[in-house]
Amino acid sequence: MNYQTAISFGLVHIPVLMNSAIKNNDISFNMLHKKCGEKLEYIRYCPSCKEKVKNAEIEKGYEYTDDNFITFTEDDFDKLKSENDKVIEIISFVDISDIDPIYYDKSYTLTPNKSTKSFNLFKEALRKSKKVAIAKTYIRNKAYYVVIRFGYENIIMDTLYYEEEIKMQKEKTKKEFNDTELKTAIQLIDAMSDEFRPEEYIDEYQTRLRKAIDKKINGKEIKQYKKKKQRSISDLMTALEESLREQKNGKK
Repeated sequence: MNYQTAISFGLVHIPVLMNSAIKNNDISFNMLHKKCGEKLEYIRYCPSCKEKVKNAEIEKGYEYTDDNFITFTEDDFDKLKSENDKVIEIISFVDISDIDPIYYDKSYTLTPNKSTKSFNLFKEALRKSKKVAIAKTYIRNKAYYVVIRFGYENIIMDTLYYEEEIKMQKEKTKKEFNDTELKTAIQLIDAMSDEFRPEEYIDEYQTRLRKAIDKKINGKEIKQYKKKKQRSISDLMTALEESLREQKNGKK
């Protein structure tokens, strides 16, 4: 991506480069014609002109009534942005614990572009203060509020969903359990508590998929994956106590 922008921090202007912090490791498949095995093409087709349409011939249109459109060019979209919209404008600083993870969308890394002194000063200030910045910016043609934080020895920017985009309703917990069951559940949580070690979390399905691809290439049959059977205990308290006992005995 390598998108050039800048952090606006009070009267401080910090030029940065923005890059995606995430890469998709999922195996991709092509769509094939079942009849002949040929790879299918993605074709943009105009039913009125009855012809294929090239990217250069495409424009964006908004349908305001049935079959009536107004069109927008990239220049039109740019006119809707102020000069401030073209930078990452910091609004305030908050504790990261104040932000529910449901608001997080995509992550980007911000790296210095030109001046490294102001960038490194800002990075160290974020690290020392243990605060995160709330800012607003544009990515392509969409306005975002973002979190700027210190992590992995980098400055990371996370785009946030708007409140109106979150489809969650607050629901009160119905107390259909007793105090002993609650106490045992908390004990089980404590027994299963550990450090967050993301390097141990492996995409098992993608691993199995890669092995299946190798088998298919070598003409071998894919066998049904069998997961280890788990015991099912219908009584809640018995299930909690058994689980707690297994944790104490070192079983997982």
